[in-house]
Amino acid sequence: QVRLVESGGGLGQAGGSLRLSCAASGRIASINAMAWYRQAPGAQRELVARITSDGTTNYADSVKGRFTIYRDNTKNTVYLQMNSLKPEDTAVYYCNSNIRRSDMFTFNYWGQGTQVTVSS
Repeated sequence: QVRLVESGGGLGQAGGSLRLSCAASGRIASINAMAWYRQAPGAQRELVARITSDGTTNYADSVKGRFTIYRDNTKNTVYLQMNSLKPEDTAVYYCNSNIRRSDMFTFNYWGQGTQVTVSS
């Protein structure tokens, strides 16, 4: 069983910072790209940031220069450092990854989501 478990959400203030973590566990052979998505109430889920296995990153225009995605491959963990928070960053944040299991099948996995609320 492969799982993605997020942590680090909560309440932040405008201009402040939060860091999200997402750890993959289970019978994992390798992890490809890892990404963070978010979904605000009444809105569609959107890509926030993505990082490939070799460290290439891309970001949504709305978070460029404020958020940083990075990963620790020794811990099978991806992070999202969120600085200069804005109220419009309020959403449930989801971790997503394509993971090759030890049986060599690759699946796309989602975490359970973590709430981020930014007060003005």
